[in-house]
Amino acid sequence: MADAALRLTALAEDLLGEALPVRIRAWDGSEAGPPGAPVLVVRHRRALRRLLWKPGELGLARAWVAGELDIEGDLYGALDLLAGLIWERGDSTDSVHPVRDPRMRAAAKALVRLGGALPPPAPPAEEMRRPAGRRHTKRRDKDAISHHYDVGNDFYELVLGPSMVYSCAYWESRDSTLEEAQRAKLDLVCRKLGLKEGDRLLDVGCGWGSMAIHAAREYGARVVGITLSREQAAYARKRIAEEGLTDRIEIRVQDYRDVKDGPYDAISSIGMAEHVGSVRYAEYADILYALLTEGGRLLNHQIARRPERDESAYHVDEFIDRYVFPDGELAPVGRTLAILEEAGFEARDVEPIREHYALTLRQWVANLESDWPRALRRTTPGRARIWRLYMAASALSFERNRIGVNQILAVKTPPGGASGMPLRARTWN
Repeated sequence: MADAALRLTALAEDLLGEALPVRIRAWDGSEAGPPGAPVLVVRHRRALRRLLWKPGELGLARAWVAGELDIEGDLYGALDLLAGLIWERGDSTDSVHPVRDPRMRAAAKALVRLGGALPPPAPPAEEMRRPAGRRHTKRRDKDAISHHYDVGNDFYELVLGPSMVYSCAYWESRDSTLEEAQRAKLDLVCRKLGLKEGDRLLDVGCGWGSMAIHAAREYGARVVGITLSREQAAYARKRIAEEGLTDRIEIRVQDYRDVKDGPYDAISSIGMAEHVGSVRYAEYADILYALLTEGGRLLNHQIARRPERDESAYHVDEFIDRYVFPDGELAPVGRTLAILEEAGFEARDVEPIREHYALTLRQWVANLESDWPRALRRTTPGRARIWRLYMAASALSFERNRIGVNQILAVKTPPGGASGMPLRARTWN
């Protein structure tokens, strides 16, 4: 066989009903498609068997993680072109019955001829197996967090840089460095919370301790940081000791549902609420409200999806769910606001910063790609490929307004209405 690329291109175009905008290079060395376009490399025919047994997104994801698919050339350009054909089509092959639909029957036969009719390949080791039972129990949440965060602090150091902040930075300009932008974000959160000397701050989902350190060092706050990741907690404690802040910061491996030592003057939740899940979000909001003192502030920094006309049609991205954030869920910002208000909070400000996340993600991808051999030494090749794909695809999603990110400032306003907020919005102090 020396024409696999041509046959794959014809198959894809017949199935999709339009020309394939990327070039294909197959395992036999053949190439087909528009000259100069990004190249989709099919390194092994095993990728086709994955698509045969799992048509659509999950089959593609497994082939990518296993190294059987790759992209040469402009990664962002290729993903943008492929997104319009695969992930954003109303007639996605994920929803087509492979037996009843004649196109799918023909495609399945062609894949068998090209890829071989062998048993389905085992999923890559990096895939999170779907556990039985209810979502968002304490045990299941802990396993999901461990899957994402306990993959080696040295790998995250390479991707995130010295700040070790794994959430959207706040860019004063496109010429800022990632470190400057992350420091600006941490400072913005502290100012929105109105932190001052001696204030008690709960940092929910404290990561590697960056927010806790900034709040204690720059604002004199006394901080409790909680995480479900033991690797994050160990790293944060080491950093805190090196900063000489052990008398001001306590890091706990603790579920937010088990925090009982309120009240706190302020709560920061930065990139954590996406893990809570829709079935738990009202409970989450109630718990944070109860932990705050009267007049206390909550800063909720959270990714949001666009609302669906029919919310029952919303489905979790299979690649993200199996390989990146198991059990993670995105909600429209309006729904998040409503639940916070139902818990008793007064919403005082919403700042959308989605363009900032696109800039942040592109910098993380650049960090990863700049020393790819070291990345492969610090984690598995499959996990490095996962992070490269999900961060690049996410950058495009923010740029195209498919998803957003918002900082919501909410207050536990006491009876009588004295919120303690400034008269002018966004002066914060």
